[in-house]
Amino acid sequence: MTDSNDTNPEHRKILGHSGRGFRTRRRFRNRLLVAGAWTLAAAAVLIFALTWLGAKATTISTELDAASQLIPQLKGNISANDPEGAALTVDELRSHTETARAAAEDPLWSLASAVPALGSNFSAVAEVARSADDVATLGVAPLVNVFESLNWDSLMPNSAGTDLAALQKASPSVSSAAHAVRVSADRLERIDTSFLVPQVAEPLTRARGQLEEVTDALDASANASEIVPSMLGGQGPRSYLLIIQNNSEVRASGGIPGALAVVKLDQGKISLGEQSSAAGVGLMSPIVPLDPEQRQIYSARLGKFMQDVNLTPDFPTAASTAQAMWERKSGQRVDGVISVDPVALGYILDATGPVAISHPELSALASVGLPTELTGKNIVQTLLSDVYARIQQPALQDAYFAGVAQEIFAALSDGRGNAKSLIDGLTRGTAEGRVLVWSGLPAEQSVISKYALSGSIAGPSIAPAQFGVYFNDGTGAKMDYYVKRTVQLVKECSQNGYEQTTVRVTSINTAPADAATSLPAYVTGGGVFGVPAGSVQTNIVAYGPVQANMETAKLDGQRTDFAAHRHANRPVGVLAVKLAPGESKTVEFTFGEIVQHTEPNLVVTPMVQAVKDVILPTQTLPCG
Repeated sequence: MTDSNDTNPEHRKILGHSGRGFRTRRRFRNRLLVAGAWTLAAAAVLIFALTWLGAKATTISTELDAASQLIPQLKGNISANDPEGAALTVDELRSHTETARAAAEDPLWSLASAVPALGSNFSAVAEVARSADDVATLGVAPLVNVFESLNWDSLMPNSAGTDLAALQKASPSVSSAAHAVRVSADRLERIDTSFLVPQVAEPLTRARGQLEEVTDALDASANASEIVPSMLGGQGPRSYLLIIQNNSEVRASGGIPGALAVVKLDQGKISLGEQSSAAGVGLMSPIVPLDPEQRQIYSARLGKFMQDVNLTPDFPTAASTAQAMWERKSGQRVDGVISVDPVALGYILDATGPVAISHPELSALASVGLPTELTGKNIVQTLLSDVYARIQQPALQDAYFAGVAQEIFAALSDGRGNAKSLIDGLTRGTAEGRVLVWSGLPAEQSVISKYALSGSIAGPSIAPAQFGVYFNDGTGAKMDYYVKRTVQLVKECSQNGYEQTTVRVTSINTAPADAATSLPAYVTGGGVFGVPAGSVQTNIVAYGPVQANMETAKLDGQRTDFAAHRHANRPVGVLAVKLAPGESKTVEFTFGEIVQHTEPNLVVTPMVQAVKDVILPTQTLPCG
């Protein structure tokens, strides 16, 4: 035993070491306790943070999903012309996007966005939420307000005039909405997806695609709101040459120009002026000046006859040439050119309802078996087949076409049908290339040229890897009513870093075997231009993407000669094909050195057939 009074040096030495060891152990235990407490606290904070972030992620996902599910409902409100319902839907939509945005702007979420590696996922989700709310608040909501303020039926051109002031007033709101959505789309496009987890990258990719669709639609609406009022005569009278293309004698942009008429517009008030026919315009001497490239491909006929202005698929060229020809013939310079075909007229009749053939001269033709009223279902067969079978004289055929145009125009002028159905029909016709518009005013044409409505083969409306297949009749007759065609792109294996694609065109003459005698000579051509009656000759014109090369052509699998050209830096191949009744042939044009590494796009001449039946899905060949 020792006590505090122990004077033994050895005892004091042992006691001194033991005291220091005890204190060291106690400090170590204290440190362990503090470290443990901090660890537990940190773990608790981490669990809380993860739980909090998880809850916010669930909120963002749930609210954005709920918002996206309202889009079809909003479209339905607008389609049903229900502005009140659309306003309520937008309020609900904004409620969801605001909640998602608030969750994404939570301080803890913002802090997580700064964490190395994973932080980019949090910031990407936040950007999607912000963009969704901006689109709803700055884009959709103002547009629905515009929708509420407009009477769409009163905006359609008619004989009484159109309320263009309301459309002009709405233009700034539409343009502002388009800009806001474009800014949001650009923000999403700048996000680097290479470091994102799939659960974030995939929804982001979908959001980009959906926003791009909305952006394109809004840009189109903004552009339309800028130029449509003036094109409808809002700033002074306008006149347009209306060309009705006849698909039974195919031309690159649809069909041979047949009936012509001048459409006049003044403050939305529409009226019909002089009527004529392409044949009535006569021969141009000297010819209208032509672009050298197109003259080489399509010959001087392009500038010589109104019937041939659209041998070129470039509608701005065809329209400006037609404008010049009409001015020479009539002394009147029109402000622009509008083109439609009988299929598009059918879409219009679907909106207006049937039109009775009430014109005295036309009524008299009912005795030869033509219908007494035209509908969306019978107009194509009537105008492209029955007229030629029942009326032998070309002059009476032209009179019938002009009379039909007048009857349909009268239905539009009287305001028959409703705006939505008419817009739907014209939109469908535009998408199929059956409705084309050109303005002689450069400022307006620069806007039109951004869209398929322009019928351009070069410029902003053309997809990067766009192919075109166009048909020009070489029979000099109306036999294309009996020709069925399909066009397909075949993507082949890349060569030396370049894409290679073959365009496959199959044509069949479905005319009866005895077409030479059973069909009128005006329909078969009677062999006048060197093609046997009943047979069909067609010049097939294939365009490749800019900078590519036209390499080979095959006819039914065998290499064959073809005419090679270039137009607007696009390779062009031309090959003539002749088909006897019942005969089928396949032409393949192969394009190489294609620099565009994007999905190809295909445009074809609009014909009697539905475009969806002509264009087949792209085929991709396996590469070994």
